[in-house]
Amino acid sequence: MSSIPHNVEIDPIKDVFPDDDPTAAERKKDHIELAFKSQITAAMLDERFYYEPLLAAHPTDSDSWPAFEFLGKNMRLPLWVSSMTGGTEKAHRINHNLARACREFGMGMGLGSCRPLLYSDERLEDFAVRDLIGDEQLLFANLGIAQLEQLLDKDECWRISAMLEKLRADGLIIHVNPLQEWLQPEGDRFRQSPLLTIEAILAELPDLPVIVKEVGQGMGRASLKALLQLPLAAIDFAASGGTNFAKLELLRSNPEQQLTYEPLARIGHTAAEMVELVNALKEELGQKVQCEQIIISGGVKTFLDGYYLMERLNMSSIYGQASAFLRHAQDDYEQLQTYVRSQEKGLVLARHFLTVKD
Repeated sequence: MSSIPHNVEIDPIKDVFPDDDPTAAERKKDHIELAFKSQITAAMLDERFYYEPLLAAHPTDSDSWPAFEFLGKNMRLPLWVSSMTGGTEKAHRINHNLARACREFGMGMGLGSCRPLLYSDERLEDFAVRDLIGDEQLLFANLGIAQLEQLLDKDECWRISAMLEKLRADGLIIHVNPLQEWLQPEGDRFRQSPLLTIEAILAELPDLPVIVKEVGQGMGRASLKALLQLPLAAIDFAASGGTNFAKLELLRSNPEQQLTYEPLARIGHTAAEMVELVNALKEELGQKVQCEQIIISGGVKTFLDGYYLMERLNMSSIYGQASAFLRHAQDDYEQLQTYVRSQEKGLVLARHFLTVKD
């Protein structure tokens, strides 16, 4: 056993925290002060994953999510900017910031409702983001099922094509929102089932890539089964757990209306439930499945939620977020940039150390 020479002076601080680790003293102090605040109970554990700490090195700054094809274009991050806003002064800044982020990180973007552009170019600049997002990234316009029903009745589907041409969009998102329309004071009333309207649009515009989505309450088994058998580009879950537009409209209504219809806002399906429904339907339908790409959205709060649901789904998929992007896109671009970069790093870290439990 070696001993310290008698002529060597010992500095207790430097000896414990040598110069090659100048942050050690402060770090150890933090560890002591935060030890009791950082305890995780069994009830707090995320039990969706196996954590495998031995099987990979840390990702480096150059590590990224592997590029992949989705809806006919290459993506570098499995993140979709879910349709949110349009037709307002504030929408201009939000949409332009989001488009910049999509270009930088290789994401796809769905615009908010483009209804104003069917009849006027007054708000075109709010939505015209193709130059910002670039031709390589996915950009989809968005119309409600009620507007499409009206256009079909008037034989004016040419307005859809004209709108898409102005936006240089890759396709159209159709949002289906019967409960929102019912609860909205200014809401439209459907005169036929949305499924019939979707089928009519596909027949009228057979070369148009179409995504069908709900608006915050998801879809049940029968609706998903019908959509999977249509030649759609993708289905966007817009499941329960995120922004709920039925509840949003209730908050705009009078107190009596809120009291009467509030239970409707609690109807819906989570993204996790819809993943299992689609998996079962894919197996049941076999060769009858025509729509083979899914955007998992609605209640996807974190990158771990997105990673888990994509790994669970037995189809080509990405995950979408709305409110998180909206929160970070309203001001300077750097705030949004930081948020997306954190999502990217989190996803790469998850791939290194987490596997989904069966």
